[in-house]
Amino acid sequence: MTTRRTDNSNDATVKGVRALAGDLLPGGIIGDGRYRLLAPFGVDLRGNAHLWRARDGQLRRDVALTVLVGDPTNREATVAARRTLERAAHAARFTSPSVSRVLDVLGVGSGVDPSEGVLGVVVADFAQGTDLVDLIAEHPLPAGTAARLVEPLAIAVEQAHHTGLVLGVDHPQRVRVGPDGALRLAFPGPLPQASLQDDVKGLGAILYLLLTGRWALPGGPPTIPVAPRERDGSPVSPALLRNDVPDDLADLAVRSIADTSLGNIRTSSALLTVLEGIAQRAELLEQQTDLLNPVMPSGDQLSDQDTIWTTNKRPPKDDGRRRKLAIGVTALTVATVSVLAWVGFQLISFFGSDPVPAAVQQTVAPTSPSPTGNQPQNNPPPAPKSAGPVKPTKVAVFTAKGDKDNARTVGRVMDGKPGTIWSTLKYKQPFPAAKPGVGVLATFKDPTKLAQVIIDSPSEGTVVEIRSAPTATAKFDDTKVIGTATLVNGKTEIALPAAEPTQFVLVWITKLGVDQDDQNVTQVREIEFQLAQ
Repeated sequence: MTTRRTDNSNDATVKGVRALAGDLLPGGIIGDGRYRLLAPFGVDLRGNAHLWRARDGQLRRDVALTVLVGDPTNREATVAARRTLERAAHAARFTSPSVSRVLDVLGVGSGVDPSEGVLGVVVADFAQGTDLVDLIAEHPLPAGTAARLVEPLAIAVEQAHHTGLVLGVDHPQRVRVGPDGALRLAFPGPLPQASLQDDVKGLGAILYLLLTGRWALPGGPPTIPVAPRERDGSPVSPALLRNDVPDDLADLAVRSIADTSLGNIRTSSALLTVLEGIAQRAELLEQQTDLLNPVMPSGDQLSDQDTIWTTNKRPPKDDGRRRKLAIGVTALTVATVSVLAWVGFQLISFFGSDPVPAAVQQTVAPTSPSPTGNQPQNNPPPAPKSAGPVKPTKVAVFTAKGDKDNARTVGRVMDGKPGTIWSTLKYKQPFPAAKPGVGVLATFKDPTKLAQVIIDSPSEGTVVEIRSAPTATAKFDDTKVIGTATLVNGKTEIALPAAEPTQFVLVWITKLGVDQDDQNVTQVREIEFQLAQ
């Protein structure tokens, strides 16, 4: 094979060997002398698409190239490449942090020399980070981590599908993991025959890969093991390959990929709805697991080998330091015992007075003198102290009338990301003219006594009620007010002094905020529930 040198007057660093007849090597030049190949990132054999990191000699920056290799005289290959380029060009108008932006598309005669053996090139922003394949090279990921990684990419797919675009999220080497830990489609360029459902299958296959380390779709890279199959052709459940994968997450992956049974997930919106709920539950389970105390070795004293050090070097053995530490611990112990003794004497003196008959205790409430000296008024119960945050297992939009406002994105109020927002619909008329209200119903695993609710919102002036509900499907009239507040711009703490243990808590909006367009709307960044001591 012959090669020739090519110079680019805009950047001397782009001098190199022009790739001919599809011979792509690091240092080679394609795109009529503009792009110097730096490193290969994989091959999508289904469309003979070679994935490269390259240097743009004109703009002097690194880019991601999806290079469609083939014979220009092969009409079938040429038509397929042209279709891929057209779809990539349409995707250039789509923007998402989870998808690399398409910068340009090159075809034979329009940026690509016929002698290069290249049918087309999709040029995109280069995504820093790690290959998805490298991420699971040593072992699969924890279930909760896998679900959270896939969720932002699933949101991008759904947004693209709303505009009729297919992204081509169906090959593991096209996806990278960014420095922020989020998945990103780094090499856009969907296959000519790819459909919206192929994106859904691709998301399911990526989830399957993160959970098992195996690829469950045809055309995967040879370096990744193929997922085992059931008799009907569907992939084996990840729960059978790993006993720590929750059944609902394993079921989601299989239902997104399989074609052979009823009840499969065929749309991105359905997949995202299920994934958001699973990710929330998985995160809650991991947090609960983190709270468990570590199992310590038996014996009265840890040996030097049993100690877990938090730095690279073990602290030096210092007898003087140990004596000082022992003296300090002893002093602290004496002080603690003294405080406990004082509290005990106070309790004894309090309860040592004449007891109140039980019947009187049930009928007489504590009173305080009224300002006018007339009838006594009840003292409000003291606000309970907080024992730390507690997360519900599920949140859902609750409405007594009309549509459920943005029910698909309500999970953002408990995703721990202040940058994400759940919003009500925008109303021309304020509540209760449009509807009596709208709210977020939180479901806890067990009946829970709350000390307070903290709402982070930019919608100043919003009025909310915190209500307890007897069931997840209760009518609004069956709920009970346990706290109220008017929100500020930022975090608003709502104390719940009268709260009783309940499994269902409703954050009910009775008055909306007003945006810059004088529309009635309330946005919520986060809702945090604080457990009572």
